[in-house]
Amino acid sequence: MMKTLFLNPPSWEDFDGGAGSRYQAKREVWSFWYPTWLAYPTGLVDGARLLDAPPEGLSQDRCVAIAADHELVVLHTSSPSLRKDAETAEKIKAKSPRTVIAMVGAQATAQPEVVLAASEAIDVVGRKEFDHSMREIAEGRDWSGIAGIGFRRDGRTVQNPDRPMMTGAELDELPFATEVYARFLDFRKYNSPYCQYPYVSLYTGRGCPARCTFCLWPQVTTGHSYRTRSVENVLREVGPMRSLFPGMREIFFDDDTFTADKARAREIAAGLGPMGYTWSTNSRANVDYDTLSALRDGGLRLFVVGYESANDGILKNIRKGVDLRTARRFTEDCHRLGILIHGTFIVGLPGETPETIRESIEFAKEMDCETIQVSLASPYPGTAFHDWVRENGHAVVDPLVDEGGYQKCTVSYPAISADEIYDSVERFYKEFYFRPRYIAKKVKQIVLDRHERPRLLAEGRQFLRTMWHRRSEAKGKRGVATSPGATAGA
Repeated sequence: MMKTLFLNPPSWEDFDGGAGSRYQAKREVWSFWYPTWLAYPTGLVDGARLLDAPPEGLSQDRCVAIAADHELVVLHTSSPSLRKDAETAEKIKAKSPRTVIAMVGAQATAQPEVVLAASEAIDVVGRKEFDHSMREIAEGRDWSGIAGIGFRRDGRTVQNPDRPMMTGAELDELPFATEVYARFLDFRKYNSPYCQYPYVSLYTGRGCPARCTFCLWPQVTTGHSYRTRSVENVLREVGPMRSLFPGMREIFFDDDTFTADKARAREIAAGLGPMGYTWSTNSRANVDYDTLSALRDGGLRLFVVGYESANDGILKNIRKGVDLRTARRFTEDCHRLGILIHGTFIVGLPGETPETIRESIEFAKEMDCETIQVSLASPYPGTAFHDWVRENGHAVVDPLVDEGGYQKCTVSYPAISADEIYDSVERFYKEFYFRPRYIAKKVKQIVLDRHERPRLLAEGRQFLRTMWHRRSEAKGKRGVATSPGATAGA
């Protein structure tokens, strides 16, 4: 085996663009996702190391010094961070010219030629599920026989055929990501604003049957077939997590849509219940009451739910597949059962107008979620939304983030400008969070929950600073925005 480093490289301060973050942007509230996509191949390669620079606060120079001692360095990249990641690759190559440098992630899948062209220092790209592709490179195999990679040869680029998506049985054979975390990561340096701290995330399956036009991973990396690990395999990984992560308060199952297979979700919950774990996960707003009740009884605390918009026309435009009537019923059922919801909304989707944004704000207040996330619509390469925006002339700026790592509003429509979309994010947050009823609920939580109190107070201060930052930026530079929270809508 080549001496291998799997690296989530540094970029901007508080930028979460690693191998687990679905919405790569600079965070205004402390938030880092586990580099789960890098953890699996780390476990497959004997002697490999996983290094997650952002939560560790490691500088580019420090990462280069560590990487130069390896024969193969695999960097996870994203559309917003590619330029900075290519710079890191160049510095590694300058220090250690014989080190092989690979780039992986959704950007490497959607635009492999663009990634290879970003720098001569990048030797190879891994597309889609790159777990075994990277293992085979580390084994020293001939690249021409490794499926799912692209590379340079004789002055031209070669793109080998795609690697077949792994089956559920093959997912069961992968190493447990949590065991890799325990060897290389400090779980106290990871935070999700809607999870209890400290939390640990993992996947029980890959892919999503939904067809949302904006969502990056199913369209580019994992596909629309929900391939799942066996219930027994999941429970075997979860079993020892208390000893691996002493003080862990919550598990987050980061599947795109954990509830897509409701019978399986109930089985997992039945197994988790006796273990006494508290857990949360992603769900669409279409789960029946009986299933919700079974999941709650098995320890479910919170759902991350992608409402996206409260306008039926927009929901049809993005192929959401869940109407407002169903979403209301689901939300009412969650409230009755005591299941909390982190509701995610996106402004700037096809069909957006000032009136539809007003509909979404009023709907969010009606749903009365525990917390919300309001994101700017981002046309990531490889998505149907990306193609539609460009084909119809609605793209106004590029790239997706500015020089500081903040997300930009990159779309504009005849009925609403990029500046108006951008400004609506702050208005959305203020109208939701500054309601007397919501403030009273949070004050009560701060008083009664001594464990969460320090974090809630810190996040409140960070949120207010962000609102001030956005107003300051808007005065002199339009179209810059942050992406609160950590995921795109489920």
